[in-house]
Amino acid sequence: MHDFRYVGNKLFCEGVAVETLVKKFGTPLYVYSQRTLTDHFQKLDSALGALDHLVCFAMKSNSNLAVLRTIANLGGGFDIVSGGELQRVIAAGGDPRKCVFAGVGKTEAEIEFALLENIYCFNVESEPELQRINKVAARLKKIAPVAVRVNPNIEAHTHAKITTGTYENKFGIEFEKIEGIYARASKLKNLRLRGLQMHIGSQLTTVSPFEQAIRKVLPLVEKLKKRHALEFFSIGGGLGIVYQPVLASGSADWWQSAAAKNVLTPAKYAARLVPLLRPLGLKILLEPGRFISGNAGILVTRIEYVKRTGKKNFLIVDAAMNDLIRPAFYDAYHEIVPLTRKGGAPISSDVVGPICESGDYFCKDRPLPKLGEGDAIALLSAGAYGSVMGSNYNARPLPTEVLVNGKKFAAVRERQAVAKIWADEKIAPWQK
Repeated sequence: MHDFRYVGNKLFCEGVAVETLVKKFGTPLYVYSQRTLTDHFQKLDSALGALDHLVCFAMKSNSNLAVLRTIANLGGGFDIVSGGELQRVIAAGGDPRKCVFAGVGKTEAEIEFALLENIYCFNVESEPELQRINKVAARLKKIAPVAVRVNPNIEAHTHAKITTGTYENKFGIEFEKIEGIYARASKLKNLRLRGLQMHIGSQLTTVSPFEQAIRKVLPLVEKLKKRHALEFFSIGGGLGIVYQPVLASGSADWWQSAAAKNVLTPAKYAARLVPLLRPLGLKILLEPGRFISGNAGILVTRIEYVKRTGKKNFLIVDAAMNDLIRPAFYDAYHEIVPLTRKGGAPISSDVVGPICESGDYFCKDRPLPKLGEGDAIALLSAGAYGSVMGSNYNARPLPTEVLVNGKKFAAVRERQAVAKIWADEKIAPWQK
């Protein structure tokens, strides 16, 4: 469910017409719905209410300070993967003591900073990392909380670039080696073995891979709990969202349709997993990102030109792959709708950006309404891995981001001034 819908023929975000935001802020423009962020977090949090648990938002999906403040105000924690992300959490008013630090390449400086900020736990990806954390903690005269990430070798059947749970991936440690690693880590004096972590991939749309992985890992968790007094078990993130058309299918009414029966909801997720996890008697952590932020954001762009060739109808827009790279990088689908709903027969169209790359496109051969120069369109489900993966390729400034709450709205990131793109660069002394 999300809060982007047509009211009459105008696309709204909550109580605000999106064209009002375009008139004020221009395009390209990211628009986030605070109500959607809140609704998705609370539904997942409530579904797991029978467990002692903590929802740690995977902020790599969307690290805007206003988005993070929304999660912090709801009592959420954060899944971070860099020292910079930890600094963002702090800047947004989040609690470092509710942060778990993942990632395969933590530097000594990042480990030191995280220890000084008293994060909840490091999710450790290798045995050399355990040794490094122990060394840094000893230097600081601190005890570092750690959880090893177990790789359960479960195929999640998701996109190859976002699968993480098999031995072909760089993440985690092989299931068969975990007991030995915990035994060795228990002898490192500056480590506290606080938990065990797993994560098998992103954009999973059925509960079966989660259940399969948890059933495999549960006996291991029980052994480690007895031997090392573990406090928590993290089951990772990866809950998928609906990218295929929902708005055009009737917005809220779509969720009552037959097609919606196959959507992975928090209730379905919890119904299968809570009975498995409750007997553990451990705190359960989970690290969703896309599920919370994905359908809470859109990217609005304006059509600059309509170019017709013998074979194609190109809609050339002012947004580009530097603003939203998912279609170019993952061949990802984003529903595209006009800000003003139009009738008539659809036209097969390619929506493309101005960057000098053939890969700079948002869709190909998509049936879309007849659109013309100056029309604005919205790419839905752009709240996760959208702006956060943006770049300045072709010296293009990063777009404005707006947060909507009911009938209120505010720019939560101003459009980047072009000169700021190279503000930290300088001419070499011998070039003057």
